[in-house]
Amino acid sequence: MSSLEKPLFEEKQYIGYNQLSTFRRLLLGMFCFAVYWWKIHNNMNGDLFFWLGMSIIFISIVLLFVLHIRISVFSKTLVLDGLWTTRRVKIDISDIAKVERKKYSHYHLNNAVFNLHLKGTVRFYTGGNEAVEITDREGHPYRIGTQRPMELERILNELIKK
Repeated sequence: MSSLEKPLFEEKQYIGYNQLSTFRRLLLGMFCFAVYWWKIHNNMNGDLFFWLGMSIIFISIVLLFVLHIRISVFSKTLVLDGLWTTRRVKIDISDIAKVERKKYSHYHLNNAVFNLHLKGTVRFYTGGNEAVEITDREGHPYRIGTQRPMELERILNELIKK
């Protein structure tokens, strides 16, 4: 992969779009505003809870612009790049034995993960319901959550047939 090569597929997933994290922040913000409302109606000072709720909303908006995963497919490699603290994961296209589209999980709300080794599968996920599962020649599965699973599966299948 040269620095001048253009990716055949590229997808960026942002941490603010993870439904479970958004749900947690929404509940915490609602709790802060409810306590603020209760305190001002009982002649107490609740300004701290108001500003805490506003801070949670502000953080939620900022997280919509924080990149969690960048998936890039080049002619010879699949590159998964994460936040600034994560290592880049490169999978050679020649090492891929099988590509199939699957549901990411049976649950509706899932934690955002990058390079999580769980139950024999390496997982990458930010949001969405579907994933592409890649199995390498040694039998190690990689489950990559994506917003465009059909396109990613099609491109990877075309590359491994070459």
